[in-house]
Amino acid sequence: MIRFEEILASKREEVDQLKRTIPLSALEEQSKHSSPLRNFSAALRMEKISIIAEIKRSSPSQGTLTEDFDHRAIAREYEQGGAAALSVLTDRKFFQGDPSFIKEVREVSTLPVLRKDFILDEYQVFESRVILADAILLIARALNKTRLKNLYGLAQSLELAVLLEVHDERDLAIANEMEAEIIGINNRDFWDYSVSLEHSLKLREAVHAKAIVISESGIRTGSDVARLALAGFHGVLIGESLMRTGNKIEALKSLVKN
Repeated sequence: MIRFEEILASKREEVDQLKRTIPLSALEEQSKHSSPLRNFSAALRMEKISIIAEIKRSSPSQGTLTEDFDHRAIAREYEQGGAAALSVLTDRKFFQGDPSFIKEVREVSTLPVLRKDFILDEYQVFESRVILADAILLIARALNKTRLKNLYGLAQSLELAVLLEVHDERDLAIANEMEAEIIGINNRDFWDYSVSLEHSLKLREAVHAKAIVISESGIRTGSDVARLALAGFHGVLIGESLMRTGNKIEALKSLVKN
């Protein structure tokens, strides 16, 4: 089983290599000329619960999810099915993603796009702006408080929305202290990869009142979505169950209507 620390160590090495290829100063300059972004936050403030549909080929916990992978086609299907936003895995080593997927997905869909990756360095935040991600994921568990706040502030200055992911009460306390606009509660345990919807329901009550609250991982059915909506969640992020289904349009419609 691949450990979380192993993923983070690999990501740090990857970023160091990228810096030697394209310097940070070049990315900063490119970011000043990037196109306007789509409003990720607004897509999650709907009357009914919003679905962030995830595009990923594989994961460390589940392996390859589909052999027939076409991120552009999947993006079109998700939009037709009623998704409010897209989440795109850009990690190459562990999820078989690529940063280029962001722009390519935006070319075929009008939905705002979240860059799902392990963001550890300001370099990746500027890179996210350049590749036209509308939002980025920051994982509280992967960063110390100072680093988390600095990357969050940098993203805001670049007009990137941030989905701040928490896993326990300690993470949530930091997110609340920051008054994070979008807080995602991940139901997957990083250590053994077990998943429980009860985790979201337990932490939901402690989230600060102004936050957009998202439940992530292990959401498979319309009844799961309905239960989370009743508990006050604004949105859900669904990946594996959608990636495994043959008819993604109908699968999404069945989730959205509940």
